[in-house]
Amino acid sequence: MKKKFDVKSVLNVLLPLVLALAVGAIIILFIGENPIEAYAALIEGAFKGKLRLGTTLAGFTPLLLTSLAFIVAAKAGAFNVGVEGEVLLGGIVAAYIGINWTFLPAPLLIIACFLGAMIVAALWAFIPAALKAYYDVSEVCVTILMNSVALYITNYLVSGPMSAGTTIAESKPVAVTLPKLMMPSALNAGIFIAIVVTIVMIFILQKTSLGTKIRLVGTNPANAEYAGINPKHTFIKAMMISGALGGIAGTIEVLGVHGAFLNNFASGLGNNGMLAALIAKCNVFTAPIISFFIAMLNSGAMRMQQATNVPKSLIDTITAVFIIFACMELIGNLKKRAAKKAEEKK
Repeated sequence: MKKKFDVKSVLNVLLPLVLALAVGAIIILFIGENPIEAYAALIEGAFKGKLRLGTTLAGFTPLLLTSLAFIVAAKAGAFNVGVEGEVLLGGIVAAYIGINWTFLPAPLLIIACFLGAMIVAALWAFIPAALKAYYDVSEVCVTILMNSVALYITNYLVSGPMSAGTTIAESKPVAVTLPKLMMPSALNAGIFIAIVVTIVMIFILQKTSLGTKIRLVGTNPANAEYAGINPKHTFIKAMMISGALGGIAGTIEVLGVHGAFLNNFASGLGNNGMLAALIAKCNVFTAPIISFFIAMLNSGAMRMQQATNVPKSLIDTITAVFIIFACMELIGNLKKRAAKKAEEKK
């Protein structure tokens, strides 16, 4: 049951990546540009100099956490599309605490921001989890709708009670921020928090009884119940952990990148994290590789466009092709699993 690191799992992810880049190279040739020069400009835009490298790493941080959030829920059999809403609510709670709880010393205030964001985001994830566990309501539909609700809640707060009074809908600046790295990029100490959280979650999923329960419930709830595990409680716990991870991502963005809550700052974070997790086939070891790759593409796209006239939108094409190649094996596995279940029923 335990999914350990192995070379084959990494190669299964790298092969679709190489194929997607090859398709991108063919498209670049049709445009009339040199693929080698285009990809060289892409790499330069993502890594050359402190600003560019810092921007890539700053984009990698929330993607790592949101992909991990999706994976934890997926291990329990949930399709948590609501990570973006959890990021938003975690960010608004962190901003509120960072603005109003100034009676705390700076280190404790930062801890309070993270804890508050994690609790609220976890409780937000509890709603679709409980509806799914006890009433069999699709968590996909509920989380999609709850993303809009979270957006409206945060939009109201930064436009009204928490507004800084500027032309842009944003909150007042928080009293504490995470240390900046590689100035003048947006990279901050949140990247170390994200890495530590990832290591902790890998340990929990691979080495603890909770991780074993989550995997058993995700594989076969009936067998898990037969083994003495409560599948409903385990499912809800996994979703709440997923929500808490989204809250951490929102807090890092508020305290480390923006210094305040910007309206809809998390647009695309949840979806990109979900895509990274799906491409990595919900493997906690390969998800960081995919998250970094997507962050690199997004960071270097503008430089590629400026240097070679290859449109920035080509990056979306490469990502889409990457997903198609990655999902081809996933579809094959699903067919094999369905055939196996049909044989078991017979």
